Amino acid sequence: MEFKVKGFVVTVVMFVLASKMLILEVEGAGECGRTPIGSAAASLSPCLGAVRNVKAKVPPICCAKVGALIRTAPRCLCAVLLSPLAKQAKINPATAITIPKRCNIRNRPAGRKCGRYTVP
Repeated sequence: MEFKVKGFVVTVVMFVLASKMLILEVEGAGECGRTPIGSAAASLSPCLGAVRNVKAKVPPICCAKVGALIRTAPRCLCAVLLSPLAKQAKINPATAITIPKRCNIRNRPAGRKCGRYTVP
């Protein structure tokens, strides 16, 4: 009986510790700060035409959103472009990563890696 109680106590302690770690991870800031990646991706919806075709004209509203995202959370853009949401939307990361250059954003993270892609 004593062995079962100790096993139960150990299981409960492990569950509590795991729960606390999960809560800390959910509350912590990620690549997009406290903004969920889905919300960050949705904010870039004006860019959908430009992320699918490298020759498409990038709308000014897209450039404004991308510029703001680069200023506030530069790693967020990469996280969004490589996210499962982007994959579901059939976004080509190699094309999407060219948007900051196509928008003539001056302080873009040029030369940095975004997955296997390099920001031009």
